[in-house]
Amino acid sequence: MSDKSSYLSVNGVKPCGMSNGEVKQPFLIGVAGGTASGKSTVCKRIMEQLGQADMDHTQRQVVSISQDSFYRELTPAEKAKAERGQFNFDHPDAFNEEFMLKTLQDILAGKKVEIPSYDYRTNSLCPDQVITIYPVDVVMFEGILTFYFPAIRDLFHMKLFVDTDSDTRLARRVPRDVNERGRDLDTVLNYYLNYVKPAFEEFCSPTKKFADVIIPRGADNTVAIELIVEHIRDFLNNRIARSQEFNLPLAATKPKKPDNISPLQRLH
Repeated sequence: MSDKSSYLSVNGVKPCGMSNGEVKQPFLIGVAGGTASGKSTVCKRIMEQLGQADMDHTQRQVVSISQDSFYRELTPAEKAKAERGQFNFDHPDAFNEEFMLKTLQDILAGKKVEIPSYDYRTNSLCPDQVITIYPVDVVMFEGILTFYFPAIRDLFHMKLFVDTDSDTRLARRVPRDVNERGRDLDTVLNYYLNYVKPAFEEFCSPTKKFADVIIPRGADNTVAIELIVEHIRDFLNNRIARSQEFNLPLAATKPKKPDNISPLQRLH
C-alpha cells in the first residue's frame, strides 16, 4: 500500500458483467458501516461532487438508496417492544431480505422500481410516500447490513465500508435520535448499549472483510471520496463514449470498468 493508506484501503474492485443483447445495467455500489458512521453523508458528498444532488430525480445518472426502506413490517407485539426501545432494529431479522434482493435485481435489470419511505418516529414504512427509482447509470445502496446477506452482497460491483470509531458514532447518534427522531436521552443510550453496539460487533463489523474500499473517518475523508468520485466519473465517461461509438442511446449500454487505470487501482 502506498503512503495514501491512511486515506483508504483497497482490496480490488469487481467489474460489472457484460453480455450482448442485454439492456442497461447500472454500476451498483454497496456502502456499509456502523450506525452514524457517515454512510449517507458519504453518498451525499459523492452525489454533490458528481453534480447529481440537486438534479431532478428523473434526469439523474446517479442515485442513492437507504437500506432502511427495507425494514419489514412489525407485528403488534414487536411494535409495542419498539415503543419501549426493546426491539433490535440492527439485527438482520429486522429487514425484509426478499424484498431487498428483488428490488436490487430489478434495478440491475434496468427496471423502474418503487420503494416505501421509512418513518423513524413511528418505526414503520410509509407506503403512501413511495420513492421511485428510475433506470440510471450508478446506484449506491447504503446501510448497516448492506454486506451481511450473501445473495445481496454478491450483486455489488463495488463495496465501500465507512469505518468510523465507536465514540464518534455514538456522539453523532445521540443528538440525531433525540432531535430528529423524538427519543429521550436515556432510551437512546440504553438502546445503544443493549442492541446497537452488540449488533455492530456481531453482524456489521465482520462484513468489513468483504469491502473493496475501506474509508476511515467517513465523510471527513475528502481524499477518499474524491478518488471514488473520479472512479465513477471514469465509468460514466466510458459509458457515454461507448454509446456514441455504437450510436446507441445511453440507456442501451452496459456498465464496464473503465479501460484506463483508475485512482483506486493505483493504490494497490
